[in-house]
Amino acid sequence: MQAQVRPHAPPYEVPLLSRQLPIYCRSFDFLFHGLKRQNHTFPERVLQTSERAYTATLGLKQVQVRKVFMAGDNGSGSDVVDILVIGAGASGGAVSAWLSESGFKVMCLEQGYWQDPSKYASASPDYEFEMMTNWAIDPNVRQRDEDYPVNVSDSPVTPVMFNGVGGGTILWTAHTPRFHPSDFRVKTLDGVADDWPLTYEDLEEYYDLNDDVMGCSGIAGDPANPPRSQRQMPPLPLGPDGARLAGAFDKLGWHWWPSDSYINSQRYGEGRDACNFCGHNHMGCFQRAKSSTDLTYWPRALRNGAELKTGARVCEVTTDSSGRATGADYIDSKGERRHQAARAVIMASNGIGTPRLLLLSESDSHPNGLANSSGLLGKNLMFHPFAMITGVFPEKMNTWRGPLGNIAMSQEFYET
Repeated sequence: MQAQVRPHAPPYEVPLLSRQLPIYCRSFDFLFHGLKRQNHTFPERVLQTSERAYTATLGLKQVQVRKVFMAGDNGSGSDVVDILVIGAGASGGAVSAWLSESGFKVMCLEQGYWQDPSKYASASPDYEFEMMTNWAIDPNVRQRDEDYPVNVSDSPVTPVMFNGVGGGTILWTAHTPRFHPSDFRVKTLDGVADDWPLTYEDLEEYYDLNDDVMGCSGIAGDPANPPRSQRQMPPLPLGPDGARLAGAFDKLGWHWWPSDSYINSQRYGEGRDACNFCGHNHMGCFQRAKSSTDLTYWPRALRNGAELKTGARVCEVTTDSSGRATGADYIDSKGERRHQAARAVIMASNGIGTPRLLLLSESDSHPNGLANSSGLLGKNLMFHPFAMITGVFPEKMNTWRGPLGNIAMSQEFYET
């Protein structure tokens, strides 16, 4: 069944946007009060607060934000942090930035390291060899010291994973379409899987916040998607291959639209220039035009006072007698086992690494792994698969130019 969308193509003239990157302060009162309910002792010198009103752009409502400034320690050692984040990838970078900005003492443990963009496969004349070996998306092929093997013997797909500051955003294509409201109600609408416990509307403002930090190239007005704010940058150029595809959609009478990408179409962010259309952004972007959290969220988090330890392979999340997390044991870059104490632990180790660590954290009180009373930990993993189709055209298409990922797409048959 075709989607209930009238065939509609975007305007070709895209006005340039001129805007400054607003600084947001998110409220994490829920976490602060949650820690208080757990009877944690907070520093006596803490607890000065300030109330400020921030007007969020991108169509968000004005909100009152309570910022908690924390200092000192709770008497049990200066190394006790408020929040321990495990994993410095997409979610780990974001949560470290927002929580540290809200005044929490944040420590992040990452088993990988900072990456040097000049050493990405995309910067090498041997990039085709590098992308199949040292920079392969499959950790079983890449086999770096910071990687761990993943059993894919029963899986038809191979997970795209990277261990390092920035995580999977180092190797992703930065193609960033949003879920539709219907995606959250697949059980109700299609009778498959389960409905989400939240809606698109619940997440919309956070989509917008993330767009603003990462920088989204695109154009508003797509009739196949909910109305939303203008993007930070105009869309990436279609190129001859994209124009050919768009022309085919027009002949069929199908909807199409330039796709959203977290790739700079113009200068945006901290020292990040526009895409040079080298075609190899999925192998690390030496141009720094592709957004990855090592370039966006982590500089912000470190300025806020968050700490990041690289080469720290977490082997167990520790708990107290009541079963609450108290920190994590990890192996440092010298091979020594250490412990990081924390009042709260956030798992941000991707869909495979997080259940792996929780299963490793078995104990007398958690014989089947931490947070596994249901027995479902590590099961029902849902992938975000992608597929690629290639073809031959009689004319020269120059398809190597431009980023790997969708320049344009049709959602004519998206809705069921």
